[in-house]
Amino acid sequence: MLVKTRGIVFRSMKYRETSVIVDLYTEALGLQKAIINGVRSKSARSKANLFQVMSQLDLVMYYRDDRDLHRLREVRTDYIYQRVPFDVHRGAVGMFIVELARKTIRNSEQNESLYAFLTSTLVHLDQCTTGIANIHLHFLLELSEHLGFMPDTDYSADRPFFDMQEGIFTGVAPLHGQYMGPELAALLTQLQRTDLAHCHEIAMPRSVRHQLLDKFIRYYQLHIENLPPIHAHTILRDVF
Repeated sequence: MLVKTRGIVFRSMKYRETSVIVDLYTEALGLQKAIINGVRSKSARSKANLFQVMSQLDLVMYYRDDRDLHRLREVRTDYIYQRVPFDVHRGAVGMFIVELARKTIRNSEQNESLYAFLTSTLVHLDQCTTGIANIHLHFLLELSEHLGFMPDTDYSADRPFFDMQEGIFTGVAPLHGQYMGPELAALLTQLQRTDLAHCHEIAMPRSVRHQLLDKFIRYYQLHIENLPPIHAHTILRDVF
């Protein structure tokens, strides 16, 4: 059947002489893999540069629920990035967002709220004129809610440690060693209490931002079975 939907390109691979296979996160069908033929030929109506990672597209897809690979009939751009392609910092954050989403989202089911969260975060990254250094941290926190392991919100002076195995704040450091100490736990709580548009106002030294990112990645590893290695965060360490 023909399905009209919007989608974000998570990964794009050349196939044979003129085709492209793409991993997409779609608004109507969740995570899907699709092929489009002829886009790398000179006469193609849809060009291969439409399928760059992070692209937001309007799609018409031939979909069959008994197949893993579907065929794209029509493709148009849904959103044109203005700053991300020309800013190494925004590009690094965007690549991290897409890599993390690709490796953690595993459902081929409709989830409109998750799709809206991903697209709105990428659009904010592209359009915001304030600092962007904390967007990836805020994204990690918000994505964990969609994935079902959002940290608890009961931080207090009496519970200044964040137990990453249990997802709760505690009064003492857990014996298993998987925790955030008081400084990082306090920053985690600030992120929980701050919306995306204002997360740049949370001040932290570069070294502490790196520590918090590493702890967040470890938190994901503890809660997602067989999580593949995340590579894009190493680039973030260089630019922020």
